[in-house]
Amino acid sequence: MHHFIYGNGVLHAEDVALPRIADEVGTPFYCYSTATLTRHYRVFASALAGLDATVCFAIKANSNIAVIRTLVELGAGCDVVSGGELQIALKAGASPEKIVFSGVGKTEAEIRLALACGVGQINVESEAELETLSRIATGMGKTARIALRVNPDVEAGTHDKISTGRKEDKFGVDWTLAPALYRKARALPGIDPSGVAVHIGSQITSLAPFEAAFTRVRDLVVMLRADGFDIRHLDLGGGLGVPYDHSSNVVPPSPEEYGAMVKRTVGDIGCKFTFEPGRVIVGNAGIMVSRVISIKETPSRRFVIVDAAMNDLVRPAMYGARHEILAVQEAPTSAVFEPADVVGPVCETTDCFAKAYPLPSLKEGDLVAFLTTGAYGAVMASGYNARPLVPEAMVSGSKFAVVRRRPSFAEMMALEQMPPWIA
Repeated sequence: MHHFIYGNGVLHAEDVALPRIADEVGTPFYCYSTATLTRHYRVFASALAGLDATVCFAIKANSNIAVIRTLVELGAGCDVVSGGELQIALKAGASPEKIVFSGVGKTEAEIRLALACGVGQINVESEAELETLSRIATGMGKTARIALRVNPDVEAGTHDKISTGRKEDKFGVDWTLAPALYRKARALPGIDPSGVAVHIGSQITSLAPFEAAFTRVRDLVVMLRADGFDIRHLDLGGGLGVPYDHSSNVVPPSPEEYGAMVKRTVGDIGCKFTFEPGRVIVGNAGIMVSRVISIKETPSRRFVIVDAAMNDLVRPAMYGARHEILAVQEAPTSAVFEPADVVGPVCETTDCFAKAYPLPSLKEGDLVAFLTTGAYGAVMASGYNARPLVPEAMVSGSKFAVVRRRPSFAEMMALEQMPPWIA
């Protein structure tokens, strides 16, 4: 469910007509709904009722500080994968003890920052990282509470580029080798090996891969406790999918179904749980709005050329992702929908949002909205073709505010300078 609906023939974000934002902010822009963020967080958290659980929003899905602050005020912690994301989480008001630092390649500077801030958990992904963490923690007079991220070798059934729990993936420690690494962790100074972590991918549309991975983690916890380890924390990651293509028969499990599976699989294990949802919280809470530049007719195709591009929303180009596209001005019931390729102005053939997408008649200046772009939308944007980053707006009822403005070209170039040998 989301709060982007038609009212009086115009697409609204909650009670704000999208043309109103476009007139003030310009296009393209991202827009987030506070009501949708709030609802999605509460639905997910409620599905875990009965567990001692902390929901840590995965900042990599959307790093806008206003979005994160909204979730923090609802009780969320944060899952971060870089020093920059850690600082964003703190800026947004997240409690350090409710921050989990994940990631396969933490630098020494990032580890020092995490220890200095007192993050609640560091997820360790290799023996080399474990040794580095021990050395740094000891030198700082700290004890790092860790969870080893285990790789359960489970096929998540999602896109190859966002699968993270197979043995050929770079993430985690092979689950069969984990007991030996826990024994090493126990012997190292500055390390409290009190948790187990797992994360098998993103946009997962079946409960079976989760259940297979969690069952292996459960078995590992039983083995570790038999070996004298005080395993108190279980980090089950994120990855629950959302519906992008409503014409598809694939319907991801609901948070309630996911929560029931968690309770059935590991609910009686006697641990505190951490969950790291991203997309399922913020995906449907955001849209991208773009303006039609022109309609180009060729003997074989109809192109709708919009002012958004692959640098603004890279998912279709990178993953072949499909987003629902709506005309902001509601089409009459008698309208004929005809196929069109929706493309951007970037000088790349892959700058295409959809091929043969059924759309009503559009003209220059019309607005279109790309749905379900709250996750991995603005956060993955770039300045390719010297295009400014897209601004982000947030609505709450009848109010809206710009929560990240569009940079000027002067600001974009301010970081560059000539070397001394060029006049």
